[in-house]
Amino acid sequence: MIYGYMRPLYNDKQCLDQLNSLKPVCDKIFQEEHGAPKKRTELESLLMQLKAGDVILVQRMFALADTTSHLFELLKLCERDQVTIQFLLEGIVTNDKLPFNLTELVKEFLSFQSDIVKQSTTLGIADAKAQGKSIGRPKKSNDNVKKAISMYYSGNYTLLDIKNETGISKSTLYRYLEAVEEKE
Repeated sequence: MIYGYMRPLYNDKQCLDQLNSLKPVCDKIFQEEHGAPKKRTELESLLMQLKAGDVILVQRMFALADTTSHLFELLKLCERDQVTIQFLLEGIVTNDKLPFNLTELVKEFLSFQSDIVKQSTTLGIADAKAQGKSIGRPKKSNDNVKKAISMYYSGNYTLLDIKNETGISKSTLYRYLEAVEEKE
């Protein structure tokens, strides 16, 4: 049997890209309801049904595993059970010799790690927004910004004086100064 596996990802929340690549070639597709790393019930169901000779097809490494160690555990499990995993985007089939040099292999793992960070960041931001938390760096008060700009233009203060008085750093001050100059 050829089993497909997919889950919502930061750049494919509805799983449409994954479905388009898996549907034509899979006998059965397992789809998670969420993209979180915990409680992946469909992955567990898939792993329980596997028999020797079966194939798990995923669009990319990150759709299957959340960490490098999780990926390693799944690879060992499937090797023991004589199950093949095929990663479409990476062009990797687990029981084949890899057609990669070391640089290309490291590039694939860097991409995998990058996906891990993007997914967890996206989920974290969504959770924070759902709890009503503000996202991003807090804005400086307008009064402090105006005071810092006037102190800077007066020429009587050093950047350290401005920072001590207003709490606005040099880089933040320069960003506000650029914005003022663009308006003029």
